[in-house]
This record gives sequence, C-alpha cells and structure tokens, in this order.
Amino acid sequence: MRIGGTLRLLQREYGPIDWQIDRDPVSTLMATVLSQNTSDANSKRAFHSLITAFGNWEAVAEASVDEIAQSIKLGGLAEVKAKRIKLILQEIRELQGCLDLSFLRGLPLSEAKSWLRQLLGVGPKTAGCVLLFSLGRPALPVDTHVFRVAKRLGLIDSKVSPEQAHELLESVVPPEDIYSFHVHMVEHGRRICKAQRPRCHPCALQGLCPSYN
Repeated sequence: MRIGGTLRLLQREYGPIDWQIDRDPVSTLMATVLSQNTSDANSKRAFHSLITAFGNWEAVAEASVDEIAQSIKLGGLAEVKAKRIKLILQEIRELQGCLDLSFLRGLPLSEAKSWLRQLLGVGPKTAGCVLLFSLGRPALPVDTHVFRVAKRLGLIDSKVSPEQAHELLESVVPPEDIYSFHVHMVEHGRRICKAQRPRCHPCALQGLCPSYN
C-alpha cells in the first residue's frame, strides 16, 4: 500500500497539521449524531442551538424528545436524532453513573471502540470521531471522503465495505499519522477528489493514483 507516499504528498499539499483535541467526548458524540444526513453548516447550527437551549448534557438527558427535537430542527431529521440523543445520553448515564467518557482514554483502543459501539446507533465512524478528536486516540474515522479517496487511490480494494475500511486503513497508517491522514484525506475529498467530476488535473496525488483520468 502506498500510505507513506500518500501521507507525504498530502502534507506537502495541505501543510503539516498538529493533533488537536476538540470538544469533550460526549459533545463530540452528540455533534456526530447531529451531523448524520445533513450539511456541516446545518449540523453546527443544530449543535449550537441544542447547547444554547439546555446548557449541558445532563439537562438534555432530562428533557423530553419533543423539547430536544425543537432545539435541533435546523439540522433536519429532528425527531429521529432527538430520540437517539436522549437514548444515548441515558445509556451512558446508566452504564457509567454520569455523563463522562474520559475513562475511555485509559482503555485499550479495541475496548474503547467496543464500549462506544454498544451505544444506540454508534458505528465505527462515530466511535472513531470520539476517540480521535476528543481523546487523542489513534482511531481512524472513515467518512464518505476518506472512503472515496482511499478507493480511488487503491489504498483499499473496490469490494471493501465502509465498515471494513476502518480497520484496514487504521492497521496500515502509523498511529502518529492517523489524525493528519484523516484530516488531509477529508480536505482532499472536498477540494479535489469530489464524488462527481473529480478534479484530476491539479491533483497532487495523480502520480500515485491508478484512477487518474
């Protein structure tokens, strides 16, 4: 696999990037739920509205589904996401006694993933986002951009499923490079390797890409 060359070219194109811890893990989990089947802009507005309305996750957990849905209606699928948010928060509280996921930092990575994936609707991408962005763990979320670009580059076989891609890519990207690999692959998918009409001519990866032109 051409991971090393891909990493070097992506870093040359988009610049070096430091691993940054974003929100607390519960907030990242909720933000990822809100991001499903909507645009980044709408999901960010819905997240801000939810926090503004309730102030903290304990208050959200105590709120009714209708109250939560009203606060996130800007993000789309409000009823579905409101039910999921409330149930996930309740599950965490029942399992842990509080709404705190910082303990996952101390678990082996596979155990931390398994713990998150027992929660309602939490798949490998959501679990990866929580671990990577909030806990500094080398878990690789494979979103639509990462999946598409990786397939076109031949980093994963065309028959690999999105779920399989998480483990396959994570196993070959050096742990210290997983954060920059994810961020740069997403950026490249948005700017250049688009789903429709990929911009192959200016692509910095064209020398490595079997799908070029």
